[in-house]
Amino acid sequence: MLLDLSAPEIIAASRAEPWRDAERYWGALDRATRDRPAPVVALSVDALRRNADDLVRRAGGLPIRVASKSVRVRGVLDAVLALPGFRGVLAYTLAEALWIAETVEDVVVGYPTADRAALARLGGDPQAAARVTLMIDDAEQLDLVDAAAAPSTRSAPIRVCLDLDASWRSPGLGHIGVRRSPLHAPGELRALAETVQARPGFALVGIMAYEAQIAGVADAAGAVNGRLMRAVQRRSGAELAERRRAAVAAVREIAALEFVNGGGTGSVERTAAEPAVTEVAAGSGLYGPLLFDRYRNFDVAPALGFALDVVRRPDAERATLLGGGWIASGPPGADRAPRPVRPAGLAFEPREGAGEVQTPVRGTAAAELRPGDRVWFRHAKAGEPLEHVGEIVPVLVGAPEGDGPVALDPLPSYRGEGRCFL
Repeated sequence: MLLDLSAPEIIAASRAEPWRDAERYWGALDRATRDRPAPVVALSVDALRRNADDLVRRAGGLPIRVASKSVRVRGVLDAVLALPGFRGVLAYTLAEALWIAETVEDVVVGYPTADRAALARLGGDPQAAARVTLMIDDAEQLDLVDAAAAPSTRSAPIRVCLDLDASWRSPGLGHIGVRRSPLHAPGELRALAETVQARPGFALVGIMAYEAQIAGVADAAGAVNGRLMRAVQRRSGAELAERRRAAVAAVREIAALEFVNGGGTGSVERTAAEPAVTEVAAGSGLYGPLLFDRYRNFDVAPALGFALDVVRRPDAERATLLGGGWIASGPPGADRAPRPVRPAGLAFEPREGAGEVQTPVRGTAAAELRPGDRVWFRHAKAGEPLEHVGEIVPVLVGAPEGDGPVALDPLPSYRGEGRCFL
């Protein structure tokens, strides 16, 4: 069964916002998935539809390219791409892009690749070559492509996109942002564009710039150094807007670009306001992980959660869960751990945290837990929980006056389809 986010009952439930009542919401997800063995991952289709609508609103008319890294379920990708306002996929590996391109016509690989086998497949498949765009920021990456799929043997030109470094080189503060592309100045981007244009077997079709220091860093009062971060983001955003405009203009003098991609969930409206940008990227905002609880200018509904079984009680004040060490990527810290949300008031043991096989929890509610009960968590980042399970269970929580939660047919994750790309 396909997931249809345009169904009237899903739209109505998304507007009712059942997640505002946390106990009712997580309790509904628990009831709807009780017949499934833990760990179970549930997806509220009410919240998913609400988050998708809000991303479209924030994009202000620009199309949104869905970041598959933050989704990792083909059924969800297809359902979101069927909605107005979404167009194309931003994949994270070439092997994944080739798989997605079997059914999706526009797939950009968000990171450079050295996968020679996948490059050979791309060069020999005319449909894939027409649908998949590679990311580059160095001429040596073109050499890798030529070594894997010689221009004389290709079925079609290889489409490429240039990755512009979006970090801020601040006087006094140094490098602000992530370490991605070496192409920072407009002239550097144009020089590589000229190299691509002169190489047989390639077609330059796009530019991308991901402003991680804006899109991926919380700025609310509860965030670390929130006031400072807001100031940095304002200045960084202004600098990038001008530099991106100049870089795009320089490249357009020598190449007819199809798209200029920018942003992420945390910066959709800011990036969409730049005239040089033709599309924005977003993915995490569909699931609403913990990371986005600390942004000021928008809010997301917690669409995805996972539940673990209580399996024993080491003492009267603690309960132990099976599994749970689903730590998010990034700098190790408390903000990368999942958070128990139902029952309320639970916390990890400081010396154990979320464990690969055993996760003790404590708190007032722990005294009431018994073997067979379940504890619900939210993950710190989107997409990554799907590497732990073979399927997700979509649930229509419904409006408060409805008949109760309804579990829809499970959807396989990438892992459930036998795929593991990173």
